[in-house]
Amino acid sequence: MNDELSPEDELRLNVLFNTELKAVRIDESSMTLWALTPQGEASVPLKPTERSDRYLKRVRELLSGHALGSPGGYPVHLTRWTRQSQAGLSAQHLAQLLLIAEEEAVVAVVNSPALTDELARYAWWCMPTIENARCMLLRDVVCRGSMGRTLAEFLVEHLAFLHEDDLGILDTVAAMLYSSVLSDAERLSVWKRGNSRNAYYVAFLEMQPDRLPGPRAARADHASVPQLAGNPYCALLDRALSAQGQTFLATLATVLDRPEIQEVVNHTLNALANWCAPLRQADEATRDSALSALLAAAPQFGPDCAALGTLAAADAETVRPIFLKTTAIGSLMRRKIQPVVTPLLDAITVLRRQP
Repeated sequence: MNDELSPEDELRLNVLFNTELKAVRIDESSMTLWALTPQGEASVPLKPTERSDRYLKRVRELLSGHALGSPGGYPVHLTRWTRQSQAGLSAQHLAQLLLIAEEEAVVAVVNSPALTDELARYAWWCMPTIENARCMLLRDVVCRGSMGRTLAEFLVEHLAFLHEDDLGILDTVAAMLYSSVLSDAERLSVWKRGNSRNAYYVAFLEMQPDRLPGPRAARADHASVPQLAGNPYCALLDRALSAQGQTFLATLATVLDRPEIQEVVNHTLNALANWCAPLRQADEATRDSALSALLAAAPQFGPDCAALGTLAAADAETVRPIFLKTTAIGSLMRRKIQPVVTPLLDAITVLRRQP
């Protein structure tokens, strides 16, 4: 067995090491090593002297020895890292990880709190995947930098590749909305995808409940809601009957009527819980006195207040006892959660009725 690289490859790689390397990747299908330098891309066609996988291992050992000073090659412990365990790495260490042509090392970089906009650009050159784009867009420094727009555009263009991956859709749309770099037209385009797959709506409900695209008209009696300072029922009723509130409720009903997976249900119910925060955060005595004050001023809102109480009582914990006993998805899951969802849909119907 040959324990060394071919003389030609070793010479080319040593010459490459004398340049200012920013990132390295290997195209295993063509057996080509690519390097990113300040002058652009450089390529090294590899000439294996043994089985390809063994030869590439030796190439990566040489890269690791140069970048990390690890003569034994790629540190085995890196493959056991979780995506939350890079808190102690500096930007310098992250830069070194991008020189060893290991996908796991790139994943470590994109998940690191020490990620910079520059390192995000190099990591993206190494491994331009949907998951890496999502991870990097969750870093404020990337969102504000030159890479924020690049990554968001990539995700918008590649949403179609997620097909029926509801969890992937949830995570991707959430990352795009968090980045705040989407144009209004792009936000609307993503929102409209909910017409065919309602999982697209969920991140909007969670992250931008009062900025939903294409708001519906406010309920006709919205202006009649009493404005009682510090009254949580008044605050939530005013929100519910507004244009954005009616849009939120209509979208909420669309998702709850036909969720496909348990994660969609959990995220949607937590979005509802956050939306109902004024009422949920008040203690029982405050809620009782607030309800009495509102109904004394506007008794016609009695059914609406009851509906708000129903909505405010729900969150992901409501369905937890059901989901602990089943892994069901689709129509079977919907049947199992019907006792929870039906009262919520009925309450939404009440709040969306025209007086």
